[in-house]
Amino acid sequence: MSKESQERGHHLEAFLEMLSAERGAARNTLDAYERDLKDFSGFLVSRGRDLVQASANDIRQYLENLSDQGLSASTAARRLSAIRQFHGFLFAEGVRTDDPCGSIEGPRRARPLPKTLTVEEVDALLSAAQRAEDGRTQEESVLAYKRARLVCLMEVLYATGLRVSELVGLPLSAVRGQERFLAVSGKGGRERLVPLSETARAAIDAYLPLRSLRLGEQVSPWLFPSRGRQGHLTRHRFAQLLKDLAVAAGLDASRVSPHTLRHAFASHLLANGADLRAVQQMLGHADISTTQIYTHVLDERLKELVQTHHPLAKKGKAS
Repeated sequence: MSKESQERGHHLEAFLEMLSAERGAARNTLDAYERDLKDFSGFLVSRGRDLVQASANDIRQYLENLSDQGLSASTAARRLSAIRQFHGFLFAEGVRTDDPCGSIEGPRRARPLPKTLTVEEVDALLSAAQRAEDGRTQEESVLAYKRARLVCLMEVLYATGLRVSELVGLPLSAVRGQERFLAVSGKGGRERLVPLSETARAAIDAYLPLRSLRLGEQVSPWLFPSRGRQGHLTRHRFAQLLKDLAVAAGLDASRVSPHTLRHAFASHLLANGADLRAVQQMLGHADISTTQIYTHVLDERLKELVQTHHPLAKKGKAS
């Protein structure tokens, strides 16, 4: 083994030891770092270059090579992260007097479009909730309560686009009286007002008396109380109920989640002409760029409609 190879191996081993000792990195993480850095080292050696003395241009060429191989932007970003940390370590240890990664921009990762549902699919879920059965032999009052709770959860979620944690953690005080808005405490303690639809308000009004009967003399500050440690319905339990509901509605359960319904709320509002700023406020997004992803969903839907229904598109396929 050459002196240069021994030096490379020594510095890589020291870097991995630092990750393990100082950062508590797991074995799988260490193995991933080692694979990524050895791949970069192999690329450099094939060009007569060296891992420890790599330049910014070497790193750029490596990233271009990854792209030419057809590797995803997320894979390239992960490998660049390993290279950054390794050279940051070399700089901190005084092995290098500079950090070649300082001027390197990471590959842009395409933001995945949110999965959503059509209006017809949401209608199917809401209809299934209206006729939901528990699957176990229970007295009618219990079944009526659970059915009303499920309908209320679904109607409120689709009417407001709440995050699932916001939904299951709604206080009872949020829906008292004849208010047509929900006061929601969201991420970072930011509060917002979200309007309630007539159907959501009706579902709440139908659910509250059954909730009172179910609790009896017990008192709970939560709209959707539970005997669990948190005192209210959990995110996990609601997600399970939603999966069961999807099956009952004849939908692919893997496509249905609380977040999918939040996406549907936003997409359907924008499709019907809602203002992007208003949707941002209702969703509780701090930055409108987060909300703008839904405009891309609409763009994709429009492309699909044109390709499916436009006579020229059909003619092009026929030829």
